[in-house]
Amino acid sequence: MTIHWCGTGLSSVPGLKRLIAKGHKVTVWNRTVDKARAVVGDVAQDIRPYSLEALTQAMQSGDIAVSMLPADQHIAIAQACLTKGAHFVSSSYIAPEMRALDGAFREKGLTSLNEIGLDPGIDHLMAHDLVARYRASPGYHAENVLSFTSYCGGVPKEANAFRYKFSWAPVGVLKALKSPSRSLRNFSELRVNRPWDAITAYDAPLPTPESFEVYPNRDSYPFIEDYRFDPAWKLRDFVRGTIRLNGWAAAWDGIFRTIEGLEGKPAAEVDETLTALAHDLLKENSYAEGEPDRVVLFVSLRAERNGKPVFHETWAMDAWGDARGSAMSRLVSIPVSLGIEALAARDIAAGVHPAPHDPRVIARWMDEVAQLAQYLQRVDHLA
Repeated sequence: MTIHWCGTGLSSVPGLKRLIAKGHKVTVWNRTVDKARAVVGDVAQDIRPYSLEALTQAMQSGDIAVSMLPADQHIAIAQACLTKGAHFVSSSYIAPEMRALDGAFREKGLTSLNEIGLDPGIDHLMAHDLVARYRASPGYHAENVLSFTSYCGGVPKEANAFRYKFSWAPVGVLKALKSPSRSLRNFSELRVNRPWDAITAYDAPLPTPESFEVYPNRDSYPFIEDYRFDPAWKLRDFVRGTIRLNGWAAAWDGIFRTIEGLEGKPAAEVDETLTALAHDLLKENSYAEGEPDRVVLFVSLRAERNGKPVFHETWAMDAWGDARGSAMSRLVSIPVSLGIEALAARDIAAGVHPAPHDPRVIARWMDEVAQLAQYLQRVDHLA
């Protein structure tokens, strides 16, 4: 079995090196071979120029193709996997087009494993663990009222005036600010067109208490089922969102106004404006060589009965860059490598899947995650 790892960007290297170090047969594909050699040439023996045609021709039955390329290229690679009898892995959200391939993957006994990076990925593992713990807890009751929140973000370890730093081209970050969200707040559906219209404070359960700014992103509703919440449970809140340093909203106010001014403009003008803005932001707010980044993630489940909490636990993670490299690269790519190994060990069923919910796999992966973060703790607020 050969692992075909496509893409050697900033979020790829630690997981890729881990697989090679563990003796897996890995072929590295990158559009620019010299760039790939610069980051993994010390360990990778087989580095090739990427094209879909070359990858397809090289794949054999039973191989695994890993796409760390932009999300719009995943479907074509997954379809090539179906043609060649290979499995597919990515850290990205499952797009509708990918989900539509579920029947084809099942029919061929193949797996498309997605959402196994940081967010989505580690956050899914934490959510599944909390739901399982709640079901098994003395406080479990069908009449409980539940609140679930999950907030993740990359922030500078050393805060700047902009309250944010970019480790790669920020166009994607800017475009994400144009994306609407849907979540559940106080028993009601909350739809937000602009993230800055729904910013709230979040007090994180860290060893040194710290307050952040958070806002919902994407559509939280499908994850109610994905996280195996009982349809009969009484849900007050269910929010998956982004976390930022305090002061972020004020520092970014001019960015928000620019994006508001683009509403209704032609797509070409929007792209041109955001690209120019991104260029300026990257110059002024990028990480210096060797400067540590920081990743924080908090996933919480609270249950109340008659207005009193009967279960309340939070997975809290704080990680930052060190001699091993950036926190973001570790926390995205190493879970991907764990997913590849789980797939190879037949721990993942055929079909299109997100991160696993099997308690044994979760426990094993969280032990690995604990080695990647400087702080990882499941906090019992009622203890």
